[in-house]
Amino acid sequence: MPLNIQSIPDIAPFQNTKEGNLFYGSGQIISKHKTPNYHRKGKFLLYTVNVIVRDDLSSNTINLKWFNSYSSIYKKISGINHIYFQGEVSNFNEKQQIINPIFDSTPINKSGKKYIIKYPTISSVSGKIIENIIDRIPSYLWESIPESIPPETLEKRSLITNQSAFNTIHGKSNNIDDLKKSRTRLIYEEFMIEQARLYFRKKNMTQYPSPIINSSDTEVKNAIKLFDYQLTKGQKEAINDIILDLRSPVPMMRLLQGDVGCGKTSVALVSSILTMANGYQVAIMCPTEALAHQHFHTLSTILKSSSYNISLLLGSTKAKEKATILSKIKNNKTNLIIGTHSLIQKNIKFSNLALAIIDEQHKFGVGQRIELVNKSRGCNCLIMTATPIPRSLRLTQFGDLDISSITTIPKGRKGTQTKIIRPDLFQKFLTFLNTRLSIREQAYIVVPVINENDNTSLMYVNQVLEKFKKLFPQKKIAAMHGQLSSVEKESIFTSFKQQQVDILIATSVIEVGIDVHNASIMAIMNPERFGLSAIHQLRGRVGRGQKPGFCFLICDNQISESSLKRLKVIEKNTNGFKIAEEDLISRGEGNLFGTSQSGSSSYRKIGNIIIDQKLLISAREDFLQLINSNHSFIKSHFEHIANQEFVSKTI
Repeated sequence: MPLNIQSIPDIAPFQNTKEGNLFYGSGQIISKHKTPNYHRKGKFLLYTVNVIVRDDLSSNTINLKWFNSYSSIYKKISGINHIYFQGEVSNFNEKQQIINPIFDSTPINKSGKKYIIKYPTISSVSGKIIENIIDRIPSYLWESIPESIPPETLEKRSLITNQSAFNTIHGKSNNIDDLKKSRTRLIYEEFMIEQARLYFRKKNMTQYPSPIINSSDTEVKNAIKLFDYQLTKGQKEAINDIILDLRSPVPMMRLLQGDVGCGKTSVALVSSILTMANGYQVAIMCPTEALAHQHFHTLSTILKSSSYNISLLLGSTKAKEKATILSKIKNNKTNLIIGTHSLIQKNIKFSNLALAIIDEQHKFGVGQRIELVNKSRGCNCLIMTATPIPRSLRLTQFGDLDISSITTIPKGRKGTQTKIIRPDLFQKFLTFLNTRLSIREQAYIVVPVINENDNTSLMYVNQVLEKFKKLFPQKKIAAMHGQLSSVEKESIFTSFKQQQVDILIATSVIEVGIDVHNASIMAIMNPERFGLSAIHQLRGRVGRGQKPGFCFLICDNQISESSLKRLKVIEKNTNGFKIAEEDLISRGEGNLFGTSQSGSSSYRKIGNIIIDQKLLISAREDFLQLINSNHSFIKSHFEHIANQEFVSKTI
C-alpha cells in the first residue's frame, strides 16, 4: 500500500466536503459525548467519542468521531467549545463524517505545511508508529541517499535525484510543486527495476543450451497436411516464428496469443510433430482434465496413422496405469504426453523432453509452469493464451517472452452475438432458447457459484438446475461443476457432446478448451461477478462451427451502473484485445514476480502500467540502452537482481 499524500486545504465551509478528500474546517461544538467500548489497551479503557460541530461559515453541521480512543481525547474536547479540525471525509447513513481527525482549539497548520503524509499500516504496525520512526532518521542520512540512475539518464528524462524525491515524498521538503516530480522519479525507477528483473529472468531461463530441432520445408508441409482444413495466415506466421526458435541453441520462451477459436492448438500440434520428428519428447499441460481429454482425442485422431506414441496422464489415472505411463515416459517409449498438473509430479522423469507446451497459461501459477520447464535443462517453452495481452502487459509481465499473435479466425466460423438481458427481456430469452433447442441445438447456462451462500443475490448450481427443469420439463438437463469427481465430469461432458443432454448447467469449469460445435447458446447468470476476459472466454465456447453462437448476459435489478457499463463493453466488442485492455483497467495486472497472480496484488508501490505507460516505455528504452552499452550502472546497481530467488524461479 503506497503513502497517502494530500495537500492541506484552506479552511472551507462544510458544504465543500467531498467523500475521500482531505477537509479543513472550523466551528462551534454543539454536542459531545463518549461511549465506553469495553476494550482495553493495557490497563486503559477505550472509548468511542462523538462530536457534532456547527460550521463557522454556514449553518451546516458535521460529525467527528474517534474510535478506540483514550479518555484524554474526550478530556481535551471537553475543555474547548470552538474547534479546528482536519481529516478525510467519509459517508455513513447518508451523512458526512470525519473519523479520527486532527483537532485543536487554534488553527492547526501553524507550521505553514503545504501537504501531509499518511503512512499505511504494515504487518499490524500502525502508520503513526512508522511516521515516528521516519521522523527519527537523522538528517545526514536523508542527505546521503545513493543514486540508482545514471546522471545522463536523469538529464535525458528531466528527472530529479533519488535524494530529492525521497526527501519530498517523506515531507522533509515542503515544496508541493516537487511532489509531482518526486512521484514521476520514483515511478520511473520502479519500472526500471522491473525491466531489470525481466531481463535477468530471461537470462536465467536461457542459460542452458536447448536441443537444435531442424525441420525441412517438406517436413513442415507434411505436418500441415495432416489437418483437413487450411491454416490461416496468422497460424502459418506463428509456426514460422516457432521453427526459427527451435532451430536456435537458445531455449525458446514464446507466448502464443490469439482470440478464442483462432487455432492455437493446430500451431502447437505442428510444433510438437516437428520436435518428435527429431527424436524428442513433448509435454502439453492443460488446466482441466476435460481439456486434456479433448486434446488427447483430437491429437490421437490426427496422428492415428503415424508411429508416434501418445499418453494421457491425469490425477484420476489409476495407479497401475499411471505406473505404466511413467515407465514409458522415462524410457522414451512415449513421444507426446498430455496431462494436467500431474505432469509436474516429482516422480515423473522424462527421457529427453525438448518442448513444454502450457495451454491456457493464466490458469496456472507461475511455480507450476516453471516446474514443467525444469523437467529438462534447456527445454523449449511455448505458452498459449486465449486472453490477448494488452501492450502495457507485454512490456511488463510478458516482457521476457517473445510473442506471436494470431489475429485471424479460420474461415467458416459464424462467430457469436452477445446481448445483455435485463428482467424485462428474460421471457424473450427463454422463447429464443426454446426455439434453438427445438432444432436440436444445445445450451450452456453458467452460474458463478456451486452452492448457496450468504450472498443471496448470487445464482448457484442446484437453484438454476431446478429452475430450468421447471421451465423446460421436456428437455434433458444436467449440471457440471468442480466438486464432482473427474469420472463424473467426464461422463456428463461426454453425454453433452453426444447430444444426450440439451442444457448443461455449469460453473466456469467449461471456460477453457471445451469444443462442442452443436452448442449454440451461452447464458451467463450474474455476469457482473465475472471478469470481462472470463466472459469472453466463456462465450468462445459457442459459435465454433458452422452454426452462429449467441451469448446472453442475464442480469437482475441489483446490478450497478458501473457493472452495466463494463458489460456493455463486451456486448459491443468481439475484439479480445479491446476487452483485455478494459479488464486490465478494472481488475489490475497482477503480481509479475513470485507466485501471486491476483490483479490487486501488484508489487509496485505507486507505478500504474495504464496511467504511467509513457514512463514505462521510457524506462524500458533506457534500460535496454544501458544493457547494450554495457554501462557500469548495470553491474553496480542492477546485477544483484539476477540472484533474487523470486526472479530466477518464475516465468
